[in-house]
Amino acid sequence: MNDEQKQFFSLVGQPPARLTVEQLACLLNCQPYDVPILVSARLLKPLGNPMPSSRKYFATVEILELMRDRAWLARVTTALQQYWLRRNGRKNPRSEEPANTFQTLEAPLAQPQAGNGRRNPSHPAKTRQPYA
Repeated sequence: MNDEQKQFFSLVGQPPARLTVEQLACLLNCQPYDVPILVSARLLKPLGNPMPSSRKYFATVEILELMRDRAWLARVTTALQQYWLRRNGRKNPRSEEPANTFQTLEAPLAQPQAGNGRRNPSHPAKTRQPYA
């Protein structure tokens, strides 16, 4: 929400009947990219039946009522935490990292395997026959 909108709403004395994603995120103290996560977790429902690529609006009355519910706020927080934990877990395939970085430096280096440099050294290297 920009400064002009905030000033207008303070003069009117009440928020608009419909909230955009950006206004809703400001009201919930989260980021606009968190709102679709909450919609997919069925914690928020946009007004009407919007197309996936269309602008979504949310009922201010419903949001203000939900904001008074401590259990709903806890579910919102948990849903966002679980989403980002899962999302960031996919980036780093190693779930356990050493607590001390010196442990990784002190670990012995792997010795090169004998063989022909292929992944499976048990197979003999194929040699090409020159064209006659």
